[in-house]
Amino acid sequence: MSDDLTFHERPDLSYGDYLQLDKILTAQAPLSGEHDELLFITIHQATELWMKLSSHELRAARDQIRKDVLGPAFKMIARVARIQTQLIQSWDVLATMTPADYAKIRPSLGQSSGFQSFQYRELEFLMGAKDARMLKPHEGNPEIHARLKAALEAPSLYGEALALLARRGFDIPEMVLSRPLADSHEFSEGVEDAWLKIYRDPETHWDLYELAEKLVDLEYRFQQWRFAHLKTVERIIGYKTGTGGTSGVSYLAKALDKSFFPELLSLRTRL
Repeated sequence: MSDDLTFHERPDLSYGDYLQLDKILTAQAPLSGEHDELLFITIHQATELWMKLSSHELRAARDQIRKDVLGPAFKMIARVARIQTQLIQSWDVLATMTPADYAKIRPSLGQSSGFQSFQYRELEFLMGAKDARMLKPHEGNPEIHARLKAALEAPSLYGEALALLARRGFDIPEMVLSRPLADSHEFSEGVEDAWLKIYRDPETHWDLYELAEKLVDLEYRFQQWRFAHLKTVERIIGYKTGTGGTSGVSYLAKALDKSFFPELLSLRTRL
């Protein structure tokens, strides 16, 4: 790393300065005095950094799909799927915390909860799972609320993919294409039919077929991350109410039933 061209061009710029390590490494402020609280903070801070990168990549992928430039979009979506692998593994580290360990730090968490993660909600909106009710927890922070509202009302990754299919001549129902951007995508038999044509003749529609499979891989990893989250919470606190008043495991289980790209999964039954 020290031989990187950047540092030769900027001899005044050190590794620590470039990465702003003074800010990053002093951002952990345990409140309980318990050994495991640093683990808890570090895992969640690292997750937020990975989610920041994921949103960056998926916004760019959405824009490339809108321009019908799929090569870069494939790379960006695949990168986020690999980021999800990192996030899945992070739960393995957090799972080394026992129920007794967590009980010692839980009072220090107050009403803070992962439910309040605006970056997680932003990712869901970006992938097409829109729900205006999820803005409410952020009403106290106008800047974040405005950011999430903009994400809610912006085209989703999947919405742009379906618009691309329509431009390529596939029969995407008008009610799907004209659905308000703030509404969540719901299963459409017409959309399933369009994707089915692509899957039955992948050689003719190879780039769209690859796009579909990249989206399937993204959802697969995202759901694995959700499942790992659920099982880690179950392992540590069982079925207790979560911090911030969430229902804990039962709330996380409901999320697993929601598909971002439902037609790409359902069509497999018809192949």
